Amino acid sequence: MNTRRDFLKQAGIGTVGVMLFPRVGSLGLPVSQGLEKPNIVFILADDLGYGDLGCYGQQKFRTPNIDRMAAEGMRFTQAYSGNAVCAPSRCVLMTGKHPGHAWIRNNSEAKPEGQKPIPADTTTVAKLFKAHGYTTGGFGKWGLGGPGTEGEPLRQGFDVFFGYNCQRHAHNYYPTYLWNNDRHVTLNNPEIDVHANKLPAGADPKNPASYKGFTGREYSADLIAEQARQFIHTNKDKPFFLYFPTTVPHVALQVPEDSLAEYRAKWPDPPYVGGRGYVPHFTPRAAYAAMITRMDREVGRLLTLVQELGLDERTIFVFSSDNGPLNGDGDQGLGGTDAEFFNSAGGLRNGKGTLYEGGYRIPGIVRWKGKIAVGSTADRVTGFEDWLPTLLDLVGLRNQIPAEIDGVSFAPTLLGTKQAERAFLYREFPGYGGQQCIRIGDWKGIRTNLLKNPNAPLELYNLKEDRNETKNVAAEHPDIVKQMMDLMKAQHIPSKEFPLKALDR
Repeated sequence: MNTRRDFLKQAGIGTVGVMLFPRVGSLGLPVSQGLEKPNIVFILADDLGYGDLGCYGQQKFRTPNIDRMAAEGMRFTQAYSGNAVCAPSRCVLMTGKHPGHAWIRNNSEAKPEGQKPIPADTTTVAKLFKAHGYTTGGFGKWGLGGPGTEGEPLRQGFDVFFGYNCQRHAHNYYPTYLWNNDRHVTLNNPEIDVHANKLPAGADPKNPASYKGFTGREYSADLIAEQARQFIHTNKDKPFFLYFPTTVPHVALQVPEDSLAEYRAKWPDPPYVGGRGYVPHFTPRAAYAAMITRMDREVGRLLTLVQELGLDERTIFVFSSDNGPLNGDGDQGLGGTDAEFFNSAGGLRNGKGTLYEGGYRIPGIVRWKGKIAVGSTADRVTGFEDWLPTLLDLVGLRNQIPAEIDGVSFAPTLLGTKQAERAFLYREFPGYGGQQCIRIGDWKGIRTNLLKNPNAPLELYNLKEDRNETKNVAAEHPDIVKQMMDLMKAQHIPSKEFPLKALDR
């Protein structure tokens, strides 16, 4: 077990308690004038757990294309999302700032459609790439500013956008419209209220016909993926940044029959008749598995297209997830999900909405043919704030990394060069009772229920010895607890938009 001296060294804290922030990435790939900068395809799943991929241990359903991406690149075992739920996690990803400094710190719906917007002057990864010659496209779910606001994607660095602006709207895979840049595209789907539906009165829950009213004709995930491929076709002769935040596998459980057939009757699969949110489904376990395998098919199509266009060695692929999986309870969780049955969190504690490991440790895969060692694995601790500097570093724009961000480039790790440990990884979240945590080396400190108890004690876990956070050793290491508490206090800047009184005081 680490000593206090080891702890202080890992934290970057000197003998007088001063934080020594590490320098941002030191190993870029300079791009000579006249050479094409590499393309980036960043695929972000929605509520996909650490254990929901074959390359991370999933055994009940198939993800062959994502597994191939991992086999042909680098797989991270200690990658962390930006936060425990959608919008604040994506804000960290887009801005390179951790949740104690980021503008969006919780989900916050804004009527009539969308979420609370990030400000007009926000520096985003899309703006940075666009400013340096990249064509930028977003395809999927946005969630950082409603239509017509200063936070909408077209005002935050994206040349084109297709998909859902609003997270609530994105809960329905058969919507009546999607956004194509700044206009509606009408779809041939019936009106489905995915937030208030149960089986009709008198319907037989054992009859699959009772569930037919919760599907449509045009599946949004397919349409969005098609537009992403078209973006690559259109921009194949110039550098592009493709952000693909798919809505899969976020509930509602909805998937076309041709994918569902693979998993129907494969396991005991009691119907979900409603009552715990979203729409009923006759075979909810099969639906969850089929949604992810269908998403994997789209990932495969992107890989194949890039290869066919001769762009394979000039394209960096990234795959990750915005937070952990919904918490199943061994039966049917929210919307009919069953995270325990699929081991979606990979054995980690809890899931979405919490800052225990299952809530924000997520898959992290990077593939760049000829540059990243095939079949490699990294145990470096990384967070969503690190992607902005890392991607700029990789494409030769290291000098354009903003000084005010919290992210640290891990380009050296990706390119096979030894790199110092990240000094610390900080998270806070005003939702789900109020939470705060920090990761330093193998140590993890977490405080929960801050809204009810502003003086909530810090739980301390050694993740090397106790990956699943089962043994709180805070009483045995008061010196480490104090150092963590001091560091967490220093990392929080109060937010008027998202107050967390326990920390703001």
